[in-house]
Amino acid sequence: MSKIYKSHGSGQFAVTDFARIGENVVFEGGVLVFHPENIELGSNIYVGHRTILKAYFKNRLSIGDDTWIGPNCYFHSAGGLDIGKRVGIGPNVQILTSSHAEEGVDKPILFSTLSFKMVIIEDDADIGIGSVILPGVTIGKGVQIGAGSVVTKSVPPYSVAFGNPARVVRSRK
Repeated sequence: MSKIYKSHGSGQFAVTDFARIGENVVFEGGVLVFHPENIELGSNIYVGHRTILKAYFKNRLSIGDDTWIGPNCYFHSAGGLDIGKRVGIGPNVQILTSSHAEEGVDKPILFSTLSFKMVIIEDDADIGIGSVILPGVTIGKGVQIGAGSVVTKSVPPYSVAFGNPARVVRSRK
């Protein structure tokens, strides 16, 4: 099976390339943006050094007002990614919205069918350093995710969750 690959581009961008961009959006050095035409940014957003915003040919990557994104993050929004307002995202956080299906041992995983599932991070959430958010997860309003967590399931609003896999350990109410 032969597969033809093509580049998503250099990651270089201009603010006029975005579907929507608010005021006071700061991109630190080394930030790469792919498919900015599918990215909507609110106002007062900080994007840390060397972060990659990898939108896709379809779906949207949306980031709400007053959100802080640490350095070295990787957001892949092939399945859609909606980040609310006043969200804190620590350094080295990875958010994924697609995965390869398991189609048996006769087909390499790399060439298997892609599955796309949206990730939603609701307002006022905080994602700890080095966490990984997997496809299909909703992180509820006001949730705190501990550092280094792997979030495989949705987390209800105002919860504290951490671990691998992340588990809810208490309510913030």
